Amino acid sequence: MAALYSSVGHAGASGYLAVLALAGVAPFVMKPTALTLNILVALVATARFYRAGYFSWRVLLPFALSSIPFAFLGGWLKLPGAVYTKVVGLVLLFAAYRLWRHAAAAAESESRPVPLPAAVALGAGIGLLSGITGVGGGIFLSPILLLAGWAETRQASGVAAAFILVNSAAGLAGHLASVRYLPDSIYLWGLAAVVGGLLGTELGRRRLATATLRRVLSAVLVIAGLKMLLA
Repeated sequence: MAALYSSVGHAGASGYLAVLALAGVAPFVMKPTALTLNILVALVATARFYRAGYFSWRVLLPFALSSIPFAFLGGWLKLPGAVYTKVVGLVLLFAAYRLWRHAAAAAESESRPVPLPAAVALGAGIGLLSGITGVGGGIFLSPILLLAGWAETRQASGVAAAFILVNSAAGLAGHLASVRYLPDSIYLWGLAAVVGGLLGTELGRRRLATATLRRVLSAVLVIAGLKMLLA
């Protein structure tokens, strides 16, 4: 999961949650575990995409500054989200369809400036959802950046990685007491996630064509969308 998700600048939280659920891990363990693994992989992805030049503070900051406090709030809140997760799942599947269908045609299009009010509003909404669900928010931010034309593909990956890092940290801080539920094997899982993150970011930075990256992201969104719909 870490290798697949990190190739497009994601950290894999929705994938970790799905695997933990299939393994029969208790729900109160899943959220802090996914956020912890997310932080590790997002840190690797952010550093590597940044060093490769696929990053933009101008794109990241308006989203991140509004998302951090709301991710903290979402980590603190305990809300029933059955209907909401179904709606989000459908949105992700639609975004996956759009990205897959237009991958080649839109792969090298020039990016446009990000409207500040839209970025602040979207960042706050994604941050809140991230904190509540235990995901980093990259699965929502990446398709928005690409479909709106606010970043080119690899730059969107770098921005998404940093966005996931700050949101995951804020979400975990908002529910810090849950850290005591981390399983003893978190160190082994963390090592596996970091190795996967190193492999995935190498593919994302250097070896996959831009159109291929969009199709990989589409597959990631399908996985996340189905997971939410079937939760």
